[in-house]
Amino acid sequence: MEERELIKRAKKGDHEAFASLFRQNYPFLVKYLIKVTMNKDQAEELAQDTMSKIVEKIHQYNGKSKFSSWLITIATNRYIDIQRKKGKEKDWQKEEANYRSLKWGLESRNEEWNDVLKALSILENGVRIPVILKHYYGYSYDEISDMIGLPAGTVKSRVHHGILRLRKEMKLDEQQTTAN
Repeated sequence: MEERELIKRAKKGDHEAFASLFRQNYPFLVKYLIKVTMNKDQAEELAQDTMSKIVEKIHQYNGKSKFSSWLITIATNRYIDIQRKKGKEKDWQKEEANYRSLKWGLESRNEEWNDVLKALSILENGVRIPVILKHYYGYSYDEISDMIGLPAGTVKSRVHHGILRLRKEMKLDEQQTTAN
């Protein structure tokens, strides 16, 4: 059966048409994803994820491009999303490690809150407010984003740079290197 007919039937919910489309396109998609990911297991997992997305989104396929091109677009976007999430997770872990280090440094040095306030006062409002909301009050990046009307990514960046500046201002990094 021709691919166009299979797609038409799949859009109407024909499971056999979906199965035929998958059989025809799955090997091609896996080979493409192996080249992208450089990891066979990840490629197969991503191909399966892409095929499940196709089931949800088949009605959005308009036929302007080849079906295989549409699959590649979905798979590529899915891969980019996964990589972006991994990067955000690494940034978050690094941010939390910086925060724990800052907190430990303050507690171990018996710093007074006034010293912290002095360091915070050096930060400009656009950085100080997100740092306080995140690390003093414990709000999530999304909550802070809603509160101050900035994208969550901007909030994360400001918190990160604010913590780095606080560490420098309070000379926490210097004390750790001299202690080692």
